[in-house]
Amino acid sequence: MQSGLPALQFSQIPGGGRTTARQLTGCMSVGELLTCTQGLPLSTDRIEKKVLLRSPLKRVWRAIADSNEFGNWFGLKFDGPFVQGASLRGVIVPSTVNPEINAVETPHEGVVFDITIEKIEPERLFSFRWHPHAVKRDVDYSAEPTTLVVFTLEEVADGVMLTITESGFHRIPLARRAEAFLANDAGWSMMVRAIGDYLGKAA
Repeated sequence: MQSGLPALQFSQIPGGGRTTARQLTGCMSVGELLTCTQGLPLSTDRIEKKVLLRSPLKRVWRAIADSNEFGNWFGLKFDGPFVQGASLRGVIVPSTVNPEINAVETPHEGVVFDITIEKIEPERLFSFRWHPHAVKRDVDYSAEPTTLVVFTLEEVADGVMLTITESGFHRIPLARRAEAFLANDAGWSMMVRAIGDYLGKAA
């Protein structure tokens, strides 16, 4: 999943707890844009992806806010419904919707993710917290800070504009911050395609 990603150099900002990154060589993909830089600063705290989904708002909302439907396209099986304030456990079950995601998830089949539902605003916003890229079976991530994942829906002329953001990477331990950020940046690029594929097949 990280093949072809650029070399990044991370450094701590004294007193702020944040980091900056300097791209040493190569290019970074952000959504459908390809940005090539030489030593320019990059944001390492927030990922944002947008996708236009040509489905009714109610249908898109159900694909996100229903834990069974979310799990179908994301590749997770949850132990309960999405309810604001609830803590759930999800187990990686490789996606059958998108072969690219299936190939990435298969080595991690059975890995458990814990998520906490933050907000549910019907047909507008869904958010949760989790430990980013927590896929190593022999590592306990429970003491680490979490990142916040937010799905925002906006009805537009051609369908629904879905924006997915993940923020809070500056709080992740420096030793694995770059890996978590780059893995999830690539992962969310695949997931915006996955939900489109899922809705297209369900239509």
